[in-house]
Amino acid sequence: MLTRVGAEVSDKGARVDFKDASFPAPFVSGLEYGCSARGTWNIVHTGMLLPQGHEIFVCAAGCLRGVVLTAAEMNATDRFSTVEIREQNILDGDMEELIIEGVSDILSKLTVMPKAVLVYTSCVHHFIGCDLPLVYRELRKRFPQVDFTDCYMNPIMRKSGLTPDQLMRRQLYSLLKEREQDKKQISIIGNNIGIDKGSEIYSLSQKAGFKVIEITDCKSYDEYQTMAGSCVNIVTNPVAIPSGKELEKRLSQKLLSMPLSYGFDKIEKALDELCEYMGLPKQDFSEKRKACEKALSDTLSLVGNTPITIDYTATTAPLSLTRMLLDRGFNVTSVYADSFNALEKEDFDYLKKSYPTLSLYATVHAKLRVLPRVSEGKTLAIGQKAAYFTGTEHFVNIVEGGGMYGFDGIVKLCALIREAYMSPKDTKSLIQIKGLGCGCV
Repeated sequence: MLTRVGAEVSDKGARVDFKDASFPAPFVSGLEYGCSARGTWNIVHTGMLLPQGHEIFVCAAGCLRGVVLTAAEMNATDRFSTVEIREQNILDGDMEELIIEGVSDILSKLTVMPKAVLVYTSCVHHFIGCDLPLVYRELRKRFPQVDFTDCYMNPIMRKSGLTPDQLMRRQLYSLLKEREQDKKQISIIGNNIGIDKGSEIYSLSQKAGFKVIEITDCKSYDEYQTMAGSCVNIVTNPVAIPSGKELEKRLSQKLLSMPLSYGFDKIEKALDELCEYMGLPKQDFSEKRKACEKALSDTLSLVGNTPITIDYTATTAPLSLTRMLLDRGFNVTSVYADSFNALEKEDFDYLKKSYPTLSLYATVHAKLRVLPRVSEGKTLAIGQKAAYFTGTEHFVNIVEGGGMYGFDGIVKLCALIREAYMSPKDTKSLIQIKGLGCGCV
């Protein structure tokens, strides 16, 4: 992006007051900028959650560069392979043969045959009308001992239909095979980072005699398959709702949507629904609420009027978090997000009415490449992108909520905010680590 040397850059188009923002997309889509905060997970990281699985990407060389580096950074090259598409494969019309023979060659050379293979095709296969059903029929015929599933690295799907992230989380559970359901087993699905065991989901389930299983805890493919025996699937991340709907349709597992929220009433309502399903009487959460209020009060006493900025990568409910903090006296000055999911509409409208001058910044707008990244005085950021764009060393380093959920999650988040306020971090080094929590170094 060309800029006049010495000219001041306006934030017009990249920033808006909440009172003037539209929902769900407050910014015009156009030329995009990708910042250096890399802690969010991508389709390679998510696919690696499948125990004893092997990923095979079938793409052009330029597209393969990023995913190869991801696998290398997370020390998982032994579970990762590629098939390179070249120009003649498109011109000669032998794409199906390329995939079949390429995958077959890879599997025949592995020292240990994987239990499952995730084959990632790309946008070019859809452009040329590749017969993917034929490909998978032949692969299953050649390797009957291997479970194959179709995955996609398709950037043209980013803004229509299911996104690549939604598709990946759905396909992660596509290999579950129908089995008899255990009426005392519950699965939590769709999270890259497992829910903290201190969460009320776990404590209430234990109280009711239910076993809780999550893919992040599965050590083997057989253990992963036991998830098919759950009677209900809990979804806390909105992008995983299609996963829950698919399993409800295919395996008759009830979908229980309990989206992450920082609103006390919403948390209690979700936990009440869980209790009702498990046959527990309505629980008294008054002490839990008091514990949260104390944690928030203690945190406010420490951070005072310090400016706080929040970004969407830190939590799947950034507006709910913003609302909770503002209502309790915290000085939240800005939110970084390019769009919002439908579940955030209530919080969006509330912020628009109650805090009209709160700043909303884009994260991918081209101007973010050149806007100043230095804050006046001490700034506290929640999320890597907020830390990057404000240039602060005081930030909460989490993605997707960090596994914190419910009243227990709020107390733990407050502790992280206090720690971030007191102890500066090496922001530049930390935010370059790809896929926070997946094993990358």
